[in-house]
Amino acid sequence: MTEDESGQAPKLQEDARLASLDERLRQAQHDEAVRTGRTRKPADRNEQLGNRVLSYLIGGLLGGAAIGWALDQLFDTSPWLLLIMLFLGTAAGFWNIIKLSNRRPE
Repeated sequence: MTEDESGQAPKLQEDARLASLDERLRQAQHDEAVRTGRTRKPADRNEQLGNRVLSYLIGGLLGGAAIGWALDQLFDTSPWLLLIMLFLGTAAGFWNIIKLSNRRPE
């Protein structure tokens, strides 16, 4: 590496090294973002709403079935409380979806 009279390296070589360093740094940051999963775009409102509706349906069915099964085991009324609670859980899931769909958009 040659030096001029001031004892500093020529500006052209320094800029090339800095540009190379910047490029390697950008590539490393991109690789890290891919590795950690931060390159995906966040979910939009419609996707969030669809996930909420699905969770109401599945939660109502599974919650009603679990509570009904537990009550059937406790009171030895198999399968009547399971069926009743399954129906009520499904109805509650649909009721939550109806309430959600009747909200005004922001």
